[in-house]
Amino acid sequence: MQVYKYMDIGTAKPTLQERERIFHHMIDIIEPDEDFSAAKFASTANQIVEHLRKREIIPFLVGGTGLYLKALIKGLFNPGTSPADTRNRLKYEAETYGAESLYKRLLTSDREAADKIHPNDTFRIIRALEVYETTGMTISEHHKKHAFSGNRFNVLKIGLTTEREDLYKRIEKRIDLMVEAGFAEEVKRLLDMNYPAGLKSMQSIGYRHMIEYVTGRISLDETVKTLKQDTRRFAKRQMTWFNADPEIVWVKPNQADDIKMLVGSFLRATAGKY
Repeated sequence: MQVYKYMDIGTAKPTLQERERIFHHMIDIIEPDEDFSAAKFASTANQIVEHLRKREIIPFLVGGTGLYLKALIKGLFNPGTSPADTRNRLKYEAETYGAESLYKRLLTSDREAADKIHPNDTFRIIRALEVYETTGMTISEHHKKHAFSGNRFNVLKIGLTTEREDLYKRIEKRIDLMVEAGFAEEVKRLLDMNYPAGLKSMQSIGYRHMIEYVTGRISLDETVKTLKQDTRRFAKRQMTWFNADPEIVWVKPNQADDIKMLVGSFLRATAGKY
């Protein structure tokens, strides 16, 4: 989400001071109404990694979007191109009957994928259904099959973990700070710039919630309550995704010395090999 311009508070972009200390790539590179995907992320990030490699600079990939990280490290699976009439039919059904009807179908055909996709995420729902209809195999099965492919780079994966109660408190505090920082004003400004509420970027977590408040559909208290609840659920899904990756070394945020030791050992063992 940090690739989008004008979407700062809701994506928790690093501050200008933080970016002056350490150069951050792929921030503010596209407009909110431009298409962006895991494939585009992987392609762009790969070019940056190669550029840094030639300069003998070790890149850090930082964030919690598991599919995007996996797309770069392992590459994306290719289930083949689905017929245009399949996708067009599913789009027509979504426009006519709503995303909810397609989501109910996905719950039946691929419950695992449905549990990871928001009921309003029409793009991903259609993608999952068209893969299933075209290949006869669910998108979850494709992902599992692809997970056994090797890494394209030498990678040290470090996961930060903490007690769930503490995590939820941090989530709630972060959301309160986002609201105080002007999250509602940021969303109103985006709408005033004629970025439609239905955009993929505007339907992401946080933004779709704040749109409901800005447009007068629900109160701020209800918005904050729902956002906190949905963010806790999102964090839970993230942990489920990353816990399934045996390559991740889990440490607590206060174990800085252990993290330094891990990084140092990794760099010595893979010098010139990444």
